[in-house]
This record gives sequence, structure tokens and C-alpha cells, in this order.
Amino acid sequence: MSILQTQTTSFKAELYQAVHNLTTDTLKVALYTGNADLNETTTVYTTSNEVTGGGYPPGGVQLTGVTINTSGYTAYVNFNNVNFSAAVTARCALIYNSSKGNKSIAVLDFGSDKTSSSFTLTMPTNTPTTALLRSSV
Repeated sequence: MSILQTQTTSFKAELYQAVHNLTTDTLKVALYTGNADLNETTTVYTTSNEVTGGGYPPGGVQLTGVTINTSGYTAYVNFNNVNFSAAVTARCALIYNSSKGNKSIAVLDFGSDKTSSSFTLTMPTNTPTTALLRSSV
């Protein structure tokens, strides 16, 4: 199995096809075990190896506070931190667009299994060089 932190290739193509509107579509993030096979070729949300039990909501949770910013030649997206009020162990996550047939956006790799009684994804600082999603020339 492979986990690679990246914007998915399908998401990059779909941006040029005007498939996604990140400010109005419902974006979600789901957590996965270390057995997940999530990488640049992931095209849609999958339940395969998604975290289960412990109060974790199937399909993950909705992302909030989505803002799109620009600076120089870079466009970047910010999200609020995400709290899963569930006891879970997760190795990675998938951001996906549930408004558009569960199309994938990005894979997040935690580097190792992370366990918590209240799992929080802390988003990076909202700058053109650190934001989670960013595009530039």
C-alpha cells in the first residue's frame, strides 16, 4: 500500500474543467488506517481502510472556514482546524468534494499512526508558502 501526501492529479485537472467550487461545495475530510492506498492517483472518496468505530462518523466530517487567497503568483486555500470527537487511530486523511460525486482533492500523510481520544487536524498557517492547498507558476 502507498500513502503519498499530495493534491490528487484528478483534482488538478478538474480545476481547469471548472468542476469544483471550493467556497460553495461541501468539502469533507475522512481518516484512514495505515493500510490505505491513497496517493496522486486517488480519484474519489473510498470506504476501503477508512477508520471505523469509537464514534468516528463514516465519511468523515465537513471542512469549514474555506477561504481562497492570492499572493503574487500563488493561489492558496485555508480551512479551519478539524476536530473528530472520537477516539481513533489514523495514518492519513483524504479531503474530498461530497457535492461533486465524492471527487478527491488531496491526501494528507501523518507520517505514522496517530492515536487520540479527540482527534484534531491542525491546518498549517494560511500563507502562500505553507497553506495546505496552493498553486503557483
